Amino acid sequence: MRKKKSSGALPIPVTRALRKLGHDIRDARRRRRIPAEITAQRASISRTTLVKIEKGDPGVAIGSYAIVLFVMGLTDRLAELADPTNDAVGLQLEEEHLPQRISRPRKSKGE
Repeated sequence: MRKKKSSGALPIPVTRALRKLGHDIRDARRRRRIPAEITAQRASISRTTLVKIEKGDPGVAIGSYAIVLFVMGLTDRLAELADPTNDAVGLQLEEEHLPQRISRPRKSKGE
């Protein structure tokens, strides 16, 4: 019998986020009325892998999650996950490091 991998190494918020993503993927598939077998076939993955994705298993490759999102027509949302325009903390940190003054460039001797 195979031992279940411990997800203790993952922070709790990461585990919860993956679980939510998996459930959202499952709900999207159901709303579209696409059977699990067809979804797995279209994504070129096994039905077992799809079940793991829908449970939010952290051991499944991100590419498999991405291809299932593609099958559902949700790839555009994946592309925006780490988009800098949605990164409030990064934008605030960047703003804190803006220069206080900006001087004009010096003219060279030949001008």
